[in-house]
Amino acid sequence: QVQLVESGGGLVQPGGSLGLSCAASGSIFSVNTMGWYRQAPGKQRELVATITSFGSTNYADSVKGRFTISRDNAKNTVYLQMNNLKPEDTAVYYCHAFIRTMNSGLIGNWGQGTQVTVSS
Repeated sequence: QVQLVESGGGLVQPGGSLGLSCAASGSIFSVNTMGWYRQAPGKQRELVATITSFGSTNYADSVKGRFTISRDNAKNTVYLQMNNLKPEDTAVYYCHAFIRTMNSGLIGNWGQGTQVTVSS
């Protein structure tokens, strides 16, 4: 069994910064690509950023230059540092990870989501 727990959401003013973290726990054999997605009211869930186990990153055009995704493989944790936040970044942010457990193949897992609100 695998659990992804997110933390770090909150309210910030435009131009501010916020850091999110997501830790995977359980009978983990390996953690492959991890990423962050977000869903704003009335919109589809969209990719924010992903990072492979070797550190290769991919970002949505809307966050390039402002957000940084990173991971700590020893802690099975992925981070998202968000700088110069804009009101358009307001959404529920979800962590995702492809994980192989001791008794299963590679399975996609979602965190519970954390609210990020950018408003003055």
